[in-house]
Amino acid sequence: MEFQNILSYPHVHSFAVSLKTDFTTLSVMALNENYSLGGNMTKKPVAVIGLGNMGGGIARSIIRDGDRPLFVWDRVEAARAKFMNIDGVTIVPPAQIASDAEIILFVVPATPQIMECMRGKDGIFANVCGELVIYDLTTSDPDQTCKLAGRAAKYGIHYLDAGTSGGPANGEKGKLLTMVGGDRLIFDRTRDVFDPICEHVFYVGQAGAGHTLKLLHNIICHTTMLATCEAGHMAEAAGIDLAAMIDVINVSNARSYASEVRFPNHIISGTWDLRSRIYNLYKDLKMGAKMGKRLGADTTYSRATLSLLERAMAAGMENDDYSLLYRDFKKVRAVKRKGGGSKD
Repeated sequence: MEFQNILSYPHVHSFAVSLKTDFTTLSVMALNENYSLGGNMTKKPVAVIGLGNMGGGIARSIIRDGDRPLFVWDRVEAARAKFMNIDGVTIVPPAQIASDAEIILFVVPATPQIMECMRGKDGIFANVCGELVIYDLTTSDPDQTCKLAGRAAKYGIHYLDAGTSGGPANGEKGKLLTMVGGDRLIFDRTRDVFDPICEHVFYVGQAGAGHTLKLLHNIICHTTMLATCEAGHMAEAAGIDLAAMIDVINVSNARSYASEVRFPNHIISGTWDLRSRIYNLYKDLKMGAKMGKRLGADTTYSRATLSLLERAMAAGMENDDYSLLYRDFKKVRAVKRKGGGSKD
């Protein structure tokens, strides 16, 4: 079909040409005024950028919901390939997402990866067309988030930070927790975008508040995880079975998500599959400790947890699943820190 004939169809106002690029092959797609070619979708597309463990699960939850068309993108071809030939899903790069989507959900490691999609002639800043809302689901430095939100506003983009908790498993189930910072009116108007992916959504304040609370959440979460690892090794050294310790802890005041879910399902089970890298914990605690120092707050426990994660990184475990922090806890504790011995 020739392109001029596509454009002659009633109500068709844009199309994506089939292109073989270094990144992917884009299928020809004519879009009517409701972004539908005969389906029931009447809303403009939402886009998910970042299709890793968390982003992939979020995208699949949106697909199952079927409320609106979905654009997806990832710089890794293998990640994009998992979403080919799915009804209602189109693989498109950031430039087209900026011009055709209503809402973007960024599910990438942090602000630097977002900026890769925002800058340049093929980026979102240069191609935004009409009103665009961005929700940043990363775990990022709140100061950088506020700067990015201010820069986005100059292009007419509403940029809200949406710290997200629950992990890839709950991303797949649509049972995440999200804490949002930014313009309250924009959040109220667009909060239904979270319906397919979240069990709980909280508005917590202005720009940066969502990412601030996410870092505080992760300080508590990761510190508790490592404290449970430490206690587990003490129990085993005393001749107490780890599973027995966890059973007792889980009906006591010491219970936590680490003891109730992570240890039984991913450590004691021997599956070692919490589906997040040790580097991610290190990154989060480093940002959290930095934020605490900036706020003039005490960071004793944050720094203690960060110290253990630094040792794990020094042991070459940055890409290991973080469940292995328990298996290799003694090895991690034995690693010498820069400028000091192996023990605190």
